[in-house]
Amino acid sequence: MKNIFKLFVAAVSVSALTACNNLFDDIYDKPQEIVPAKGQVIIDATSWTDWYYVDLNRLHQLSLEGNEEELFKAQTEFEAYSIPMEATGDRVDTPTPGEENSTITQGKKPGQYMYWFDVFGAGIKNNTFSHFTPTAEQAAPDDWSFAVHRNNVRTNGGAVFETTYTSMTQLPESSEAFKNMKFVEDEWTENEVWDSQEQMLLGYVPSQGIAINRVLSSWLSMEIPPMPPTFSLNNHVFILRLKDGTYAALQLENYLAPNGTKCYLTINYKYPY
Repeated sequence: MKNIFKLFVAAVSVSALTACNNLFDDIYDKPQEIVPAKGQVIIDATSWTDWYYVDLNRLHQLSLEGNEEELFKAQTEFEAYSIPMEATGDRVDTPTPGEENSTITQGKKPGQYMYWFDVFGAGIKNNTFSHFTPTAEQAAPDDWSFAVHRNNVRTNGGAVFETTYTSMTQLPESSEAFKNMKFVEDEWTENEVWDSQEQMLLGYVPSQGIAINRVLSSWLSMEIPPMPPTFSLNNHVFILRLKDGTYAALQLENYLAPNGTKCYLTINYKYPY
């Protein structure tokens, strides 16, 4: 009986730690619709297996044209681009001793990286590489500015600077004020873009090998311990420098749907800035 109780407690704990939403969110009511304001996009980024792409230039053009119907769709409807899961080669198991926590274990190759996380002990910052399975690269549309997957964000060859402002109205009139600031580009990761919960009871969580922007991703963070995990919204305004040299201002206003579903993102934007 004691062992059964321990398994029950572990199961309850795992349902609480799942990176942004609960294990049973898909069974119950879907999030209510949120109507975006001017300069906002609403993205249901609750999926563990999909990326969603935002094209700021298209949003700007639709706004200039005054096409309210198409603009609303562009603010609220985002095609899901699935994370590749099908193996394209043989699995590679745990590396030689001393290389267990290497962030370049497989030479930054696209694929599924399995890590063990100490979710019931020291926390997810204590983790160890287990094995790697190569896959195809992540698909993307022809034109995009940034993309979101739950609490992860990446840019299309851009770089990001975090300001101290907490409102878009506080921004200087021109992005010239940020020209000499230190912008951070996307960086490779193999254990942050979690894409399955199936083995989480055992501490094993697969992640997509891909470059993300850790500065912009910091607008939504999760900490374990404690259990259940704590979530933190960083409401600072971020400046995105796109690869064409133009600038945008971005701010995560909310990550909750009206029914409490997490990773349902309300993002403020200003483009061009």
